[in-house]
Amino acid sequence: MSVKVEKLENNMAKLTIEVPAEDLEKAIEKAYQKNKGKIQIPGFRKGKAPRKMIEQMYGKGVFFEDAANDLINESYPKAAEESGEDIVSNPKIDIVTIEAGQAFVYTAEVALKPEVKLGKYKGIEVEKMDLDVTDEEVDAEIENERNKNARNIEVTDRAVKNDDMVTLDFEGFVDGVAFDGGKGTDYPLTIGSGSFIPGFEEQLVGAEIGKEVEVNVTFPEEYHEKNLAGKAAVFKCTVKAIKEKQLPELNDEFASDVSAFETLAEYKEDVKKNLVAKKEASQKAQREDTVVKAIIEDSEMDLPEAMVETQQRNIVNEMAQRLQYQGLSIDQYLKYTGSTVQQMLEQVKPQAIDRIKSRLVLEAVAAAEKIEATEEDVEAEFKKMAEQYKMEVEKVKELLGDAEKKQLKEDLAVQKAAEFVVENVKEGAKKAAKKATKKADDAETEKKPVKRTTKKAAAEDADAEKKPAKKTTKKAAKTEE
Repeated sequence: MSVKVEKLENNMAKLTIEVPAEDLEKAIEKAYQKNKGKIQIPGFRKGKAPRKMIEQMYGKGVFFEDAANDLINESYPKAAEESGEDIVSNPKIDIVTIEAGQAFVYTAEVALKPEVKLGKYKGIEVEKMDLDVTDEEVDAEIENERNKNARNIEVTDRAVKNDDMVTLDFEGFVDGVAFDGGKGTDYPLTIGSGSFIPGFEEQLVGAEIGKEVEVNVTFPEEYHEKNLAGKAAVFKCTVKAIKEKQLPELNDEFASDVSAFETLAEYKEDVKKNLVAKKEASQKAQREDTVVKAIIEDSEMDLPEAMVETQQRNIVNEMAQRLQYQGLSIDQYLKYTGSTVQQMLEQVKPQAIDRIKSRLVLEAVAAAEKIEATEEDVEAEFKKMAEQYKMEVEKVKELLGDAEKKQLKEDLAVQKAAEFVVENVKEGAKKAAKKATKKADDAETEKKPVKRTTKKAAAEDADAEKKPAKKTTKKAAKTEE
């Protein structure tokens, strides 16, 4: 096999790959053996017709497509490595020559990793995040835990209140006529959840068990059922059962049930500690994002479109895998959302560009600072993977090929580069500048206390990506027993 590289514009290249004629002959024979059982030739039993007879009847190229696919799948990875180029896209294949007795020649147009003109990456200014945790935040976290451990108690001696869970029979009418989809039996509904159209649930407050009540509503103009949109309706409703949420009492017993601690005071302290950890994780993620974006803005790179397209497809494939874990195929998702694969690809394009640029600038930082993953780093990562998949470390190593191990080492170097740029930020410079401006303004006016802006939304985003390990609780232990 031989490989020739032709550099094109915009960080593209064309590889011309030539595979020896004898390899093509083997591939054609393999395709014949694979397909002969499907071909019927008069005078021969199915699967027994000679190759030459089939080629005479269907043409010499009858097995070329399968042969070419096999040869390309086998030869391209080797050719890409032999080219010595840093290829960052899937190849666009064109067959140049395929003829029995001759060399098989094809081209692969690929994107090459673009050079990065690295901008400033040290001393980037970031604001320090407030890591203080208030008593209100601790109380809110504990209240969430109380709600998770609440019991639903059936009540029979009162009417419906807000937040009650009711079992409901209902039937809807428009202009006195029942409409399709407007009837429900033993329907579970939490009052105040907003599950029904506006105004419906509020009118059930005060309803008594077994007594029919009429609920008058108007369907929204943008309602999904066009024949009901904007129309007034009457629902005849009967509450059959009422349950109310009963929260556990906030005491030492509750703390003991939901945590590894014996007292409420200890549990609160642990909750506060975990909230601080979440804020720290949020700050780290936020800082890294801010710093990397600043480096990108101050750097220069020319992304080939094929590189972006490959990353777009990677993101959509990742999304398809996540949907599959949830029991939903990508085709079902597209049907439900009314979108197409092409629309999804276009939607994730900005994300693909950001992902590529982030990786490229961090790789450039790693190269500039001579940051590499050590053997100890790699071994530690192997150990993490072994623990995650509950396997022996050596088994993990066996399952990973040379390419995967190389990629792992590169990923770790990029991770260390990200940590490096975060460690080298210029903390608080922007905040100091704001304070100086504020001080100058206040010199002319009456000083007033400044309300700080919280970073709650950022903290919640970071928490969704990285949550601290769950502690073993007495309650969990009892359940397992």
